[in-house]
Amino acid sequence: MDADNAPNITLRRLGPHDAGRLTAASDLFDAPVTEAGAREFLTKPGHHLLLAETADGRAIGFVSGVETAHPDKGTEMFLYELAVDEGWRRRGVASHLVNALAEIAREAGCYGMWTAADRDNEAALATYRSTGARLEPGTTVVVYDLA
Repeated sequence: MDADNAPNITLRRLGPHDAGRLTAASDLFDAPVTEAGAREFLTKPGHHLLLAETADGRAIGFVSGVETAHPDKGTEMFLYELAVDEGWRRRGVASHLVNALAEIAREAGCYGMWTAADRDNEAALATYRSTGARLEPGTTVVVYDLA
């Protein structure tokens, strides 16, 4: 998959054999990616991760998604996290990642895709709007710390 607005960028859909590639991209994540953590995510059914890479194979962005199913609603894709290296922002990389995850969701038979974003994260909100998302008014993210 080649990015429309980002020359020489390739999207790579990772699988169970790509744990090393994912750990090498740790600088894109909030915390270092461990080999065990990478394997766990990449081997679970319904878990998806796409890396955006330069022509020389350097990871410059990613999107992760998880299929969630409910007995009365069907299956939808939760866009878990989206990140792009600061030097590559505003070049269409994030939008291409989101669109590619949406295509995976369609192929998986998902009826929709959703995510949460901070209200002041204008870059993320602009990306989501540009890729066809609508913002649900009055929504709140509720978090439980279980550890």
